[in-house]
Amino acid sequence: MCVANSGLIALEDGTVFRGRVFGAAGTVVGEAVFNTSMTGYQEIITDPSYCGQIVTMTAPQIGNYGINDEDVESEAPKVAGLVVRELSPIASNWRSSQNLDAYLEAHGIPALQRVDTRMLTKKLRREGSLKACLSTEEGLSAAEAVRRARAWPGLIGVDFVKKVTSVKPSQWRPKGPGDAPFTVSGTQLTQPPPHRRRYPVAAFDFGAKQSIFRKLHYHGFDVHVLPASTPPEFVKELDPSALFLSNGPGDPSALPYVYKTIAQLIQHYPTFGICLGHQILTHALGATTFKLKFGHRGGNQPVRNIETGYVAITSQNHGFAAERRSLEKRGAMITEINLNDNTVEGLRHKDLPVYSVQYHPEAAPGPHDADVHFETFYKIVARNA
Repeated sequence: MCVANSGLIALEDGTVFRGRVFGAAGTVVGEAVFNTSMTGYQEIITDPSYCGQIVTMTAPQIGNYGINDEDVESEAPKVAGLVVRELSPIASNWRSSQNLDAYLEAHGIPALQRVDTRMLTKKLRREGSLKACLSTEEGLSAAEAVRRARAWPGLIGVDFVKKVTSVKPSQWRPKGPGDAPFTVSGTQLTQPPPHRRRYPVAAFDFGAKQSIFRKLHYHGFDVHVLPASTPPEFVKELDPSALFLSNGPGDPSALPYVYKTIAQLIQHYPTFGICLGHQILTHALGATTFKLKFGHRGGNQPVRNIETGYVAITSQNHGFAAERRSLEKRGAMITEINLNDNTVEGLRHKDLPVYSVQYHPEAAPGPHDADVHFETFYKIVARNA
């Protein structure tokens, strides 16, 4: 644990919250956001979509079941920093290999506890996500922390995908017990559906969670993971049956090199996008995105399917959204909306076998209501094979 007793998180508007330190010694800057999930802190802090963000957990106690090697979504934490109300003094779970404090310290992530997370969350809901500086080091004044928060350039117009995408193409394969078995809709699954043809899918990695690749593999896809900068010529040589566009961090409008490539490829391949992949598909179709006030981050976001009336409780993590009218002008049909603010949560193209969702149907962490999307994608690919 960091040796200092107290630290702070300072916001760009001059507000300062103090707390007790844990994790690593250090000072970081990023976007202050909050996540309302009751469980799944391990998946959250290792989700590459949180690159550049200081995450506040609204659940009152975090760390009670420790850290295990099977549930990480990437090889290391991707959050810039972590803020909690109380760090559990005990990590009790048969799968746990270390506690949260030691894990963050080992990976250089500074964190604070004993912060008034309720007040911080209410401020972010009222003012919107804010630039912030978190420090667990002695000697950094509040004034200096505020100055550093204000000096951080922010997320808009900045390419964060290049920090988390794959370095080179590879084929994803189950590596161990963490990749199978897993639960889908409450049922423990160990083998893919029987008598099923497998299809190769070119999966663009914009900061993908490993759980998404597990679900694609389970549902009948051989997953070829590609860096975000992969040119369309390489994909055509690979000759996949479909494209997959992953989740990831940051502003989708800052990625023209990506959505120009996707705009070419969707003319030839069935395509499924999740989260940032949904936003990139939006730009590839010629539509636009905008920044949400404080984003959707948590495992309890209600989404209604316009076509069926079905309401799913979904896991989400994003700060940008697709602009509805621009999508409809570009041949997209809005299939799902968020019941909290009516933002676009899903789309389908009128003519191309292309669709996407804004939330995380792999449910890591979160409910399994939306797992059906992987099966839907398989059926679309099978029809177009």
